[in-house]
Amino acid sequence: MNPNPEEEMTKDYVVTRTNWHGIEIEIRWNPEYVIYDDKTRVAHLEVESISPKRAPLPITETGYKSHFTTVEAVQTFVRPEDYVEAWLDQASRSPEWRAFDEVQRQLSLF
Repeated sequence: MNPNPEEEMTKDYVVTRTNWHGIEIEIRWNPEYVIYDDKTRVAHLEVESISPKRAPLPITETGYKSHFTTVEAVQTFVRPEDYVEAWLDQASRSPEWRAFDEVQRQLSLF
């Protein structure tokens, strides 16, 4: 039973995979996760590192990210995969991610 009669939640996800810098990522996208009586839609996007399993990403240290957004934000990039790749690329420019990435590359030499 839905606790709030003014909203409807759906569990229909489109699942795709992409590769970002050698990390296989699964993307689960539900453009109509919640639909309110006034027809406002809340979309849900899940990003998870599949191989290596739960590898850190610039948007999550745990390899998993749950993100609520609008359909329009994702549709700007045409596909959810394009949105996620742009999000990862932008986040990978942060000083924190660059430092983490550098350490990981150095460790792989040994």
